[in-house]
Amino acid sequence: MAIDVAALRAHFPSLAQGFAFFDGPGGTQTPAPVAEAIVRTMTGPLSNRGTVSASERNAERAVAAFRAAYADLLGVPANGIVHGRSATQLTYDFSRHLAKDWRAGDEIVLSRLDHDANVRPWIQAARRAGVVVRWIEIDDATTELDLDSYERALSPRTRLVAVTAASNVLGTLPPVRRIADRAHEVGALVHVDGVHYAAHHLVDVPALGADLFVCSPYKFLGPHCGVLAGSPDLLETLAPDKLLPSTDTVPERFEFGTLPYEILAGATAAVDFLAAMDPGDALDPDDEGKGAVRDAAEPGASRRQRLRRSLRSLHAHENALRARMEEGLRALGDAVTVHCKAADRTPTVLMTLEGRDAREAQAHLAARAVVAPAGSFYAHEVFAALKLPDPSLRVGLAPYNDAEDVDRLLDGLSTFVPTAV
Repeated sequence: MAIDVAALRAHFPSLAQGFAFFDGPGGTQTPAPVAEAIVRTMTGPLSNRGTVSASERNAERAVAAFRAAYADLLGVPANGIVHGRSATQLTYDFSRHLAKDWRAGDEIVLSRLDHDANVRPWIQAARRAGVVVRWIEIDDATTELDLDSYERALSPRTRLVAVTAASNVLGTLPPVRRIADRAHEVGALVHVDGVHYAAHHLVDVPALGADLFVCSPYKFLGPHCGVLAGSPDLLETLAPDKLLPSTDTVPERFEFGTLPYEILAGATAAVDFLAAMDPGDALDPDDEGKGAVRDAAEPGASRRQRLRRSLRSLHAHENALRARMEEGLRALGDAVTVHCKAADRTPTVLMTLEGRDAREAQAHLAARAVVAPAGSFYAHEVFAALKLPDPSLRVGLAPYNDAEDVDRLLDGLSTFVPTAV
């Protein structure tokens, strides 16, 4: 199983401009099939959903295809897939939906490892409801979650635990299933931010133990939108504020206004692109019997099985590049400090450069057509807890990165850090 990176890169028009992109954690480049799916849908014909005209049926098909694709990607039923403008918007929405049942004296547990999109919505909802906020702290020696602090935070009054599946700045992969199991033991729901995780791993929401899981297709080659996955049975218990004539059917009751059918089509195309990255034809027995939708274009292999194969190959590809990058960073000596220490993490590296400002490094690299952003990347709690320098430089790998990209990054840094002067 392997990815032909040169063939894959040919699908990305933006790469023809000569840039090496390491800003994938903030949003990946877009392959042509995704953009083409958006154009085809917009130029239709297209109308609001219905069954009478071809244009209405096109809209219906776009919605159904989107739900089926993300059911396959995330391992949940199609009626457990909710579209949103962004993962942040979805988390805000569901914080309000869930908080309707919270009472003063209830508690929620948040993580210092998280992007602020999985922190601030819950804090603000808790404040309105009179709910106590408790924290899972970070072990600064390992940049992993301190699970002893989690045990201290849990109580019979805990209503919700919100945790990331992967840190967007450190790459740390917490033991989500272990965290979820303990939350369920005290009767709490578990909301997982999978925005960074879903870009690098095949998601299995039930296996993670997540009651609600959010991700962002634009972090894995799709258009700008958000997706929430949840158990349809849980979604049935939630009553959002909505317009009277709008449907009360799950999951549509959570999607306000007319859906952006063209964005749904692009998001679906992104899942299909991911599934085709490794064109091998071996069936994966791990997915037999899981109800994944089978694809007529590849008899005998479901889309879920092809996603599993492709993402395993992607994991190997990205880990090889990460090893090459980290070896090169170590060669720069004390001039570079890498702040990622977790044993299990994504191919994302946060670093600072001795005596130099990270924004200057960003500009230096950009002048050499290497895109690596500087900042704190909405990881407010992480930066505060670990006292990380703000800004820091973040380098993240994506499917289209290759060894030449990594070498260009390292060459650019070698001409910037003090030891190379």
